[in-house]
Parts: sequence; structure tokens; C-alpha cells
Amino acid sequence: MNLVTLKDQASATLREALAQAATSTLFLADARIAIEPGQRMFERMQQVLTDSGAGLVYSDAIGHARVPYQPGSIRDNFDFGPVIGISVPFARQMGFDDWRWGAFYDLRLRLSEHFPIVHIAEPLYQAGEIDMRPTGQKQFDYVDPRNRDYQLEMERIATDHLKRIGAFLKPRTRRTDRDSHFSSSTIASVVIPVRNREKTIKEAVESAFSQHTSKAFNLIVVDNHSTDGTTEFLRSVRDSRLVHIIPKRRDLGIGGCWNEAIYSAACGRFAVQLDSDDLYRDEDCLDRIVSELEQHRYAMLIGSYTMVNFALQEIPPGLIDHREWTADNGPNNALRINGLGAPRAFDVSLIRQIGFPNVSYGEDYAVGLRICREYEIGRIYESVYLCRRWEGNTDSALPRDVANRYDAYKDALRTQEIRARQQLNAR
Repeated sequence: MNLVTLKDQASATLREALAQAATSTLFLADARIAIEPGQRMFERMQQVLTDSGAGLVYSDAIGHARVPYQPGSIRDNFDFGPVIGISVPFARQMGFDDWRWGAFYDLRLRLSEHFPIVHIAEPLYQAGEIDMRPTGQKQFDYVDPRNRDYQLEMERIATDHLKRIGAFLKPRTRRTDRDSHFSSSTIASVVIPVRNREKTIKEAVESAFSQHTSKAFNLIVVDNHSTDGTTEFLRSVRDSRLVHIIPKRRDLGIGGCWNEAIYSAACGRFAVQLDSDDLYRDEDCLDRIVSELEQHRYAMLIGSYTMVNFALQEIPPGLIDHREWTADNGPNNALRINGLGAPRAFDVSLIRQIGFPNVSYGEDYAVGLRICREYEIGRIYESVYLCRRWEGNTDSALPRDVANRYDAYKDALRTQEIRARQQLNAR
């Protein structure tokens, strides 16, 4: 048995491990995590590796299920766990470039292009946790400026993979055609989906109505059958610009609530996001967002936001500007990461053709991937939005099964998008 404990994922380290492997299976373990093998762990992993003709196998741990691998699992933070098995002959065929951090990432993407990556849905070992932070903190690591060089390396690896599998997109420059027959005289609609946010909805509504702009706008709040004081507050608002929608359906997620807003007759030419526990940074944000959409005819525009606590005090990592999105490579790098940023704004004539998936996680990512397949997405890299992190956030501390379900859904979105791009390029 070949078991190598890796202290880093540099190319020299991985090449040495493969060169010295004396058998057809190489087991790689994370040096930072203590592992207690279960009964016949190594034998089982080697058996599945051989029988399935896999390039790589990984498994669940006791108390820690993992997500099955698919073509859309190309994110560099995919959780294989602290021990995996690799086919030495297949890995030696692949080769990989010289990387400081990404040798394993490059190798497993190359393996996935030719061989199965197999998840063994059995708890084959017990292991500790290296990162005990809640999900609401982990998710912003990839936009932390301190990780910029690492992210650029991962981007290069992912982009090369997309080129090899025929899913790479050249820069998108397509803009929307302005429909002079758009039925609403309202230029912009601020959209707030909400359910049970009596603690924050008042401030969100006030933030929307505080916007200074010469453009006619309204506020569409889709109240998803709240059972606290949210509905009562909204009914008490005396401002003709408020459109309070309570859907007839009771099976709507956040995406479904967005559909209620964008297909409403009250919806303006542009729909601009405001979450029910967030705020615009100042009184000119809406005007700037809508002006960018009007001037450049973007199908979608994404701003930048500042992380704050409930008292609106800035917290790490501070500004989230998604600098990883570039005009040249943004649509490709979007497949490597888990989100595109906020606030999001849309040309309604286009978003009505696409619609939102009726889910409460990843609905924005889904439409962003779909739009950037064809259209250029505009960006504002200065903060226009305050994103409050508090215990009420839906992603603040997810149970593992929920986090796995969300990760699997976004992997599925990426799989669909990769196949769509391959079809597009083939045509």
C-alpha cells in the first residue's frame, strides 16, 4: 500500500509522490487532519478504483457525508475529504503544469476529462475537522484580498480545463436591444422577497424609499406568507410606490418570489435587488445602478457590497467586489466559484425570457450563468450595498446535510451550463 501524507499541493510534492509510488494505487492524505481508518478502508477504496476504472475515488467519513462528483464539480474547494485514492498509471498519463498551490486541482480536473471520479457513499474512516468556522464565514474566503494570488492560479487551472473540454467562452460583448414598447412607465423596481423579517424589513423599505433619483421607481415587496409582524408592517406603509404582493401559491422559494415580481404588471424596466435584511450604502445607489443599465444596455449588472454586522459596523473581509470577474474571463471563472456578487440588477425584458428557478439558494447564480453565456454583464466595483451578517441569515450556519444539498445544486447548475456551452461551441 502506498500512503503519502501531503503537507502542500505544490507540483514538486505531487510529482515526487507519483514517481515513488510502487503500486497502481496511491493514497493521499492531508497532513493537517488526523485520520482513523475504518475496517478495510484501503482495500475498499482500491477495489472501487479498480472495478470502476476510476481515476480517483473518495468516500464519506463517519458523521460526514460528501457530495457526489459531476462535471460541474469544478470548484477548487470541492470537498473530497482528507484521504483519497488515485490511479497511479492514469495520473502519470495526465501530467500537470508547475503550480504553487494547485497541482492536485489540476490533476483531478485532467483525470475527470478521461476517467470517472467516484464517490464511495460509505463512511470508511473517522477524521477531525480542519475548519470549524460556520458556513457563513467560509463562503467568502475566495474573495478575501489576501488570497488573491491563490485565486488567480486556480482561475488559470479552471480556464485551461474548460478549453480542453470545449466549454470555454470568448469574452461576451452582446448588449440588450431596448424595447420601446415596454408596457410600464416605471423605470426601475426595487425587489425585496421576504418571509418573517419583522426585525429588518422596516429598515430595508426605508433604504429603498430614501433613494434620490429622477427616474420613476417603485418598490415591489413579495411577502411570502410571513407569520410574524412583517405583513402587518407592510400593510401599514403609506407610500404609493410600495407594491405589496402576497403570492397565491405557498410553494415559492426566493426564486419564485422574484418571478412574482418580474412578471408583475407593476414591474419597471429594470429590476434591482434588495434583500430584506440589507441596505443600500447611500441615497444615490439606485440612480447609479439604473444609469449603468441604461447607458450600456447591460442585460445584468452586479455591484459590490460591504460586509457589516447588525449594527452596520464593517466586519472582515469588508469589501466584496468580486475582482475575479474580468471582462476577458468572467463568464469562465464564474464556473469555478459559488456566486457572482450583489446587488444584482436586470433588464426586465430579458429576465422575463429566462425566469428564476423556484429555489431559495442559488437562484441568482443560475440566472447569472445563463445570462453571461450570451451577454456581457456589467460591474460596479465600488461598494453600493451593505450586507448584514447576523444569526438570521439563511446561510449563516448551515447543517451539513443542507450545505451538501446546496453545494450539489450549484454543481448541477454548473453541469447544465457546461453542457450548454459545449453545445453552443459545437454549433
